[in-house]
Order: sequence, then C-alpha cells, then structure tokens
Amino acid sequence: MGRKERSRSYEEFNDDDDEGNKQSAGFFDDAIELDREETNDSVSPEEEEDEDEEEVRESSPPMRFSKSCLKNLFMVVLIFIYLLLTGVAFFLAYQTISDFLEKLNHPVMSVTYKEVDSFSPPGIALYPGRAELLSCRHHFHDYIPPLVEPGTHQEGECVTQDVTYDGPFSNQTLRKAVVVRGPSDVRNKELIFMQFSLNETEEDFSAITYMLFSKFSDLTESENKSDFMRECERNYSMWTFSGGFRTWVKMSLVRTSGKSHEAVEFRQESAVVKFNDKRPDSEKNNQLFFAVFEWRDAFMQDIRLIVTANPWNSVAILCGVFMALFKAANFAKLTIQWIIKMRKRHRRNKARELNQIQ
Repeated sequence: MGRKERSRSYEEFNDDDDEGNKQSAGFFDDAIELDREETNDSVSPEEEEDEDEEEVRESSPPMRFSKSCLKNLFMVVLIFIYLLLTGVAFFLAYQTISDFLEKLNHPVMSVTYKEVDSFSPPGIALYPGRAELLSCRHHFHDYIPPLVEPGTHQEGECVTQDVTYDGPFSNQTLRKAVVVRGPSDVRNKELIFMQFSLNETEEDFSAITYMLFSKFSDLTESENKSDFMRECERNYSMWTFSGGFRTWVKMSLVRTSGKSHEAVEFRQESAVVKFNDKRPDSEKNNQLFFAVFEWRDAFMQDIRLIVTANPWNSVAILCGVFMALFKAANFAKLTIQWIIKMRKRHRRNKARELNQIQ
C-alpha cells in the first residue's frame, strides 16, 4: 500500500512537471515573438533601406569594384582628350601665325605680259671715249642696207644729247656720254644703226660702253642733266660692244612693282657678226664699231610682288582655334565638376557605412 501511493504520487508529480515545462516553453516562445515585434516596430524605414543597401553592397563587392574602375578610367580618358584638344589648338595657332609671318616677309612674284603697239623711246647712253660717232640712222622691218663708204661721216637722223658729268663712284672721274633717242615703233620693227670709228688706239682690246634707261624724255625734261645721268649710272647696268663686229641688241622692258616703289629695267639679247672689212690697208688703222638697237617683241613684262598672306583668313583660323580652346576649357570645367561630385558622393557613402558600423 505504501509503494502504490508513493508511485502514484510520483507520477502525478511528473505530470505536473511536464505541464509546467510545457507552459514555460510556450511562455518563452511568446516572449521571443513579442521581442521581435517590438524590435521590428522600433526600426525605422530609412534604417531598413540602409540595411538592405548594406546587404546588397556586402553581397556584391565585385560590381562595386568594377564601377569604380570604370569611373576612374573614364576620368583619365576625359583628361587625355582635353589635353589632346588643347595641344592641337595651340599647334594650329602657332602654325597659322608662323605661316602668316613667312608669307608676309616673302612675297610671291606675279609675272604678266602686256602687249603694246609702241614703246616710249628709250635713252641709249654711249660712252665712246676717243671713238667718234660717224652715223646714226633709223631703219624698219629689220632691213639694213649695204654700207656705203664705211668709216666716213654720213648724214644722221637720230636725236642726240651730249652730257658731261662727274662719275657717281668717284668725283674725280669725268664722264662724257652721247645719249641717243631709241626706237619706239615695235610693230614695224624699227631699229637704229650706229657706226663709230676709233683711230690710233694703243689698247689691245677696244670696246664702247653703253647704258639703257627707260625714257629719253626724262633726260630732256630734267632740270639738271648731269645729276640725272649720274643717278642713271648708279642704278642701271652697263654693257659693251666690241670693234670689228656688228653687235645686234634686242631690248625688252621689265617693270617691277615692289612694296613701296616701282623700278624699270632692260633685258637684252645680243648677237655678234664679224665685219668684212673691204677697205684699203691704209684706211684699216681706223677701227670701226657697229651697233644695232631694236625691240625684241611687243610685250612688256610686268612683275609684281604679291603678298599671299591674307590677314582675314588668318583671323578666321585663329577665331576657330580660340573657339576650340574655349570648348576644351568648358569640357575641362564639366569634367572637374563631375570629378568633384563623384568624390563627394564617395565620401558620403563612406561616412554612412562608418556610421552604420558604429
């Protein structure tokens, strides 16, 4: 009887303990659920979003790394493009200014030919020295009749001027010139045939010097013929023709227009023909000179110095260069602003992550 009651009481005690354990387990489960609800209620929506973002960031670190690398690479490419554009703009500006100065200092020669019916009669200044002018006649159509009594004085048809002046390079040198009015009718091939003689010369070689200037009228109209001839000798070239030959001189006129003044000069083509002297031996002591002056053609050569540097083209190119520089500067400004913005955003995200960790 005692054992049965004792076992019964023990079973009842165990049953009571099981019910208590069940109640305590349910109690703790209810308490945990209540704590979770309170915790969920106490968390704000912003913190939930931050936690979600943090979980996303923690879950995808390679994506964040690739984005930062792409941003840095894009930033470097933008800076390189800006430097390239700036370098090209400066190079174009330098090249434009250099080309303009080069063309300004080195003008281009423009050659044109003007056809005329007649030229202004040039001046033919001859320096015979001891030689004597025997004859001077006009002929046409390149026809020179046979010589009649060469070495003797003949009636002349030319207009001449005798001028004496001091040499331009030495005041002690006295120059004596016979200036002949040259041919003008180029269509009919007008020419002037002159004959000189020189007696008892002691020189091994004998020649007569001559000079050409543009207008014979400049000499006749000048107030001081000596000064005029001195300036002509200073500025024009001198040529010679020899004794015992017939020298045929074909002239062409060249007019050069420079930056500040115009210059006129002659170009010539000369041909020499031997004179067949048929005089008696007693008369051959007098050496004879023959000269023919004729225009080469009816074209006057006009040379102009043209500056090909156009300031308006250079200004237009420089304006385009400066516009490119302005665009590049604006591009650099936007790039810098974008870099600053990205750095601020990076710092803000970094600070937010540090605050969440704390």
